[in-house]
Amino acid sequence: MVETLSQLFLNTCRTYVKDALLLVKKDGRYAPISTQEFGRRVEHLSLGLADLGLAPGDKLVILSENRPEWTMTDLAALCAGAVTVPIYTSLMPDQIRYIINDSDAKVVVCSNRELWLKVEAVRAGLPNVHHFVLIDEEGPKGVGTLAEIMARGKALAAADPALFEKRALAVGPDDLASIIYTSGTTGVPKGVMLTHANFVSNSKALDQVTDFSAKDTILSFLPLSHVLERMTTFSFLYKGATIAYAESIDTVAENLLEVRPTIMISVPRLFDKIYAKVMDNILAQSAAKKKIFFWALGVGKKHGARRIRRLPIPKALDFQYKLASKLVFSKIVEKTGGRVHFFVSGGAPLSGDVAEFFYAIGITILEGYGLTETSPVLTCNTFEKMKFGTVGPPVPGVEIRIAPDGEILAKGPNVMKGYYKKEAETREAFEGGWFHTGDIGHFDEEGFLVITDRKKDILVTAGGKNVAPQPIENQLKANTYIQTAVVVGMGRKFISALIVPDFDKLEAYARSKGHAFKDRRELVEKEEIVAFMLAEVNRSTPQLASYERIKKVVLLERDFNAETELTPSLKVKRHIVEKAFKDRIDALYRE
Repeated sequence: MVETLSQLFLNTCRTYVKDALLLVKKDGRYAPISTQEFGRRVEHLSLGLADLGLAPGDKLVILSENRPEWTMTDLAALCAGAVTVPIYTSLMPDQIRYIINDSDAKVVVCSNRELWLKVEAVRAGLPNVHHFVLIDEEGPKGVGTLAEIMARGKALAAADPALFEKRALAVGPDDLASIIYTSGTTGVPKGVMLTHANFVSNSKALDQVTDFSAKDTILSFLPLSHVLERMTTFSFLYKGATIAYAESIDTVAENLLEVRPTIMISVPRLFDKIYAKVMDNILAQSAAKKKIFFWALGVGKKHGARRIRRLPIPKALDFQYKLASKLVFSKIVEKTGGRVHFFVSGGAPLSGDVAEFFYAIGITILEGYGLTETSPVLTCNTFEKMKFGTVGPPVPGVEIRIAPDGEILAKGPNVMKGYYKKEAETREAFEGGWFHTGDIGHFDEEGFLVITDRKKDILVTAGGKNVAPQPIENQLKANTYIQTAVVVGMGRKFISALIVPDFDKLEAYARSKGHAFKDRRELVEKEEIVAFMLAEVNRSTPQLASYERIKKVVLLERDFNAETELTPSLKVKRHIVEKAFKDRIDALYRE
């Protein structure tokens, strides 16, 4: 019976003995790490960390890109009864210092010298850290290496072969496993306390509603500091699936072709980009090829609609679908490696149109919903129960209730223990005995949860109308001329939007119309271009109510800054963005 992550690890090592449990790119090709090697390295690292003084309940920080050592260090700490604190590699030194100090971390593990420099910059302000460790190389004086710690652990394992398992089995389900700091779209990040039982219950729930096994291969590229990638890593190890680590987010397209995964976890942005690229390529083709593509897509949507409703497929439609797959879909699917079983989307709303497109061409995206505080999955579309534009029904063991004001409330074994050292915030989050998600939503007539927006993001116009910005923004981002959009209008007479154009498309359009410009700033300030983009905005949102319609737009000459205006999980920090562009927003509303 697996009840803790340390038991999950031991079970994997015994049950799924294979030559390639993990895959990592080395010297230009993917090299395997066997179950035996994986288990040995985790054992030695765990014993070595304990010998350094990492005791049960102590905190260990991981600051690293996705790689086998991330997962090994995580499991090594967990099997020692310690608590892992992941940190996004994109954070600035002061943010890193805050998390290390607030979590009371005793050990900090960095992957490479570049990330070490961020820690070194604030090292003097980290009084509680006893040990700094580098994964890749030898560090400066006073900084250890992962190899040194593993060597200590190897000697201990040789002296007492039963020691590691004894310690791993001493960990209890209610013991703290991790403190994950929320991205913090507003205010100071809070440390979410998740137990072994939280993670294990969610891994088991995911196993019940999805379909994966030891035969599957996963491409891991969403940061492991993100709770979704972390929990699904535990889930895949629980079933013995092979995990391949992408070299970076920039190399995902290349790594897809090398690894040929059957499953991948992602955020909607990747699917949006693939969709936009496919549509751009098609629109650049001849009239005949465009006609074939849109015929095939129409067939795929009809076929998909019947599959979802579990209706019989007429022979003529099935023949057309096979022909469409051969002529059109197979070429798109091949770009993902050609073996996709399913993708999982989370972290932000996925456009229903994008989900339907992928399903039509033969790639299933299972969209779910959850938060860091819920380990994370609360609801999920499944192969048996799927509906585009929704986040599915609750997963097993989870209860969802909608409050009178529309807020989504949750209960379940995956819900956090609380916020670290923040009792008032914890009490507020659990007011009435239910966890308050801060999201607004409703169940449709078939029991699928529909997310409207974040409670704090709802815009109330001067006329008293409530407008949910996220669904509008998702529709806008499906437009090929729009890369990013932020809807604004709190307390204003009408709704407007900040638009970051897709400059490749917009510049090509401007040249085709003879609009001269010397740089992007001049381009986005041209009246003709602003009018064109507003027309595109209206074309993308025809079904909006009059009070939701976007009356004016500001075109930005740059994308939002990842360090200041976006969270590490790429959510927009609205208050920061609105402050940064306040003058330009105010100008929209001057009479």
